[in-house]
Amino acid sequence: MTASFRRFVFLASPFALALLVAYLGYLDYMVREQFEGKRWALPARVYAGPTELFADAYLDAAGFERLLGELKFRNDRELASQGTYVRLGNDIVFRTREFRFWDKLEPTREVRAHFAGNRLVSLEDREQGRMLPLLRMEPVQIGSFYPALKEDRVLIKLDQAPDLLLKALFATEDRNFYEHHGVSARGILRALWANIRAGGIVQGGSTLTQQLVKNFFLSSERTWWRKINEIVMALILDARYSKDEILEAYLNEIYLGQDGARAIHGFGLASQYYFRRSLGELELHHIGLLVSLVRGPSYYDPFKSPDKVRKRRDLILNEMAAQGYIEEDQTAEAKARPLDVVANPHQSISRYPAFLDLVRRQLQQEYRPEDLTSEGLRIFTTLDITAQRHLEESMAANLKRLDSRTRAGQLEGAAIITRRATGEIAALMGARDPEASGFNRALDAARQIGSLYKPVIYLTALENSQKYTLATPLQDTAIRVKNPGSGTWIPKNYDNREHGLVSLHRALANSYNLATVRLGMEVGVAHTAKTLRKLGIEKPVELVPSLLLGTAALTPFEVTQMYQTLASDGFVTPLRAIQAVVSQEGKTLQRYGLKIKQSLDPSAVYLVDTTLKEVMREGTGRPAYAYLPAELEAAGKTGTTNDLRDSWFAGFTGDYLGVVWIGRDDNQSAGLTGAQGALKVWASAMRRLSREPLELEQPENVEWVWVDRASGGRSDESCPTAAPLPFIVGSAPSQASSCGSLAAPDDSGDHWFKDLF
Repeated sequence: MTASFRRFVFLASPFALALLVAYLGYLDYMVREQFEGKRWALPARVYAGPTELFADAYLDAAGFERLLGELKFRNDRELASQGTYVRLGNDIVFRTREFRFWDKLEPTREVRAHFAGNRLVSLEDREQGRMLPLLRMEPVQIGSFYPALKEDRVLIKLDQAPDLLLKALFATEDRNFYEHHGVSARGILRALWANIRAGGIVQGGSTLTQQLVKNFFLSSERTWWRKINEIVMALILDARYSKDEILEAYLNEIYLGQDGARAIHGFGLASQYYFRRSLGELELHHIGLLVSLVRGPSYYDPFKSPDKVRKRRDLILNEMAAQGYIEEDQTAEAKARPLDVVANPHQSISRYPAFLDLVRRQLQQEYRPEDLTSEGLRIFTTLDITAQRHLEESMAANLKRLDSRTRAGQLEGAAIITRRATGEIAALMGARDPEASGFNRALDAARQIGSLYKPVIYLTALENSQKYTLATPLQDTAIRVKNPGSGTWIPKNYDNREHGLVSLHRALANSYNLATVRLGMEVGVAHTAKTLRKLGIEKPVELVPSLLLGTAALTPFEVTQMYQTLASDGFVTPLRAIQAVVSQEGKTLQRYGLKIKQSLDPSAVYLVDTTLKEVMREGTGRPAYAYLPAELEAAGKTGTTNDLRDSWFAGFTGDYLGVVWIGRDDNQSAGLTGAQGALKVWASAMRRLSREPLELEQPENVEWVWVDRASGGRSDESCPTAAPLPFIVGSAPSQASSCGSLAAPDDSGDHWFKDLF
């Protein structure tokens, strides 16, 4: 060694030492920063509304078995674990999973459900030997809001890990875990020799601590520098934290599979993914399979390479026996078992993208985006997967027929179904393809609403009960209206005919444009826009005469809000997609209860809703009864825009409200009226979903009076040209008709019109 070289070493040594200290300090900082801070970004899990079972519920055995399939229940005659069932003719016996809702914990139960036809007859708790009045099933997970890497995991504590799982890991991955200091010299030397012979890194002598470092802190690249970092960080991790802390982090971090774009991390989630069991329910052969995946879940894929996995699993079981962790008979029994993975473990990241889009938007009013992708929130929504399925099937079947009939190009659709009593959204489609995640037409496609605007005009008039009633005569004759800035507007009826003198309710039931425009000009365009705001639409509209025939552009969501107010007797009921938000720890952060505000006169709304029932029986909505059972009373309104560009229908029964739009994205003609397109989708879905006929609640200040259609005077039912109509008290005709005697008010309510005026 020359003097100059010794001098160089002497001078460089402090710098090298400083670099080494800085390097070690940096790695130490990285370890402490990530390990002591928030270790994992946990996605928010989004659930559909829970299914509630009760005696006499409208549900057949096949439908319930379909629900169990959605919940990933396994068919198992022994009911050996939670989430299993067996069908025995008209009975289904099942073991529910324990599940924590926002209000309470639902324990696991063994239940027998007995069905007869399309009804659930009884529910028996077999363990307690008693009948259950109500059983709330766990909800179906419909999606998650993931962080950028789309990692998913279910966090567990060390004491939740089965003892056999830990022993399997020690037997095959790290025999001396509790003795070494994060790195095993023997294992490194063995791997080093293999790598030298191969001319590259083909084997690692990694301890569990090193594996954790590789997964938690480093990339998966195979370089010497990454291996050096791994070793140093493992030593730091072992020096700073207890073995139990390291082991718990390993159990939650290790990568164990890929479900599409979703990465499966940790044994808690892997147990659910591969077996639909909690960790505590795993048997020895399940544990052997999970530990097999540690060496590479893509190589040891139980779905693609079952023979490889079985060989690796059996090797692990043999190692456990060799080290005295299990007995020989246990080993033989476990090796004789099948892999036992579920047939279809895949879970879409977003099963209902349009609905989840709405959920995200409503959540963003109160939560930051990073909260939704990192805090492990559980979001309980209002989605009814059965209603959603009915809506999707109805949309698909009808659009397929309409495509071939209209030849107008690719038709698109959007639809929303709500629970009439609460405004909760039960189903939503933003496109004809329910899995499309692009433009959400239900929320963002603002289209002219055509005749859906007409109830707004008639409601505006009927709030002035001293001037307008359902029997008020209107002229359905030609009219010319000066439209500021665009010349004269000459509206036409759809059938290009004039119908002369017609009653107000008949004009609405038959959607007469000319009578509607005349009425709208009388009450004032601005006054109708004010009524629209009272119905819950805050968007400003252009105050021009053509507004009276629906030139206002609204989204299906806004139209649903408007008709939800009509269906709620004039109470604005905000549409909502969320029931509750619960923290990772199980604390309820937010409840989204029913909030209503009276905005309109219920009496005037009752008169409009009564006429909307007439629309369905005698007017433009009558084709719905080619689908609906005759006894299912409904109210609704068709909507058609110029050149048949948009086909709309909005309507409600006793239990559900639905709005459907059909049209083309390029705003060219769809070739469909509201009755020819949207109405069919609505009626097809409601036929499958709705069970309650519409019964309007009659306000105290409304009376029913028989009125002669010929003269408009008060009559009685003996008059062949008379029909009953509802009136706000004091507004009914006082003059008697010459046909029949003067009739007394009839307060029994909800009559059907024998004839149209």
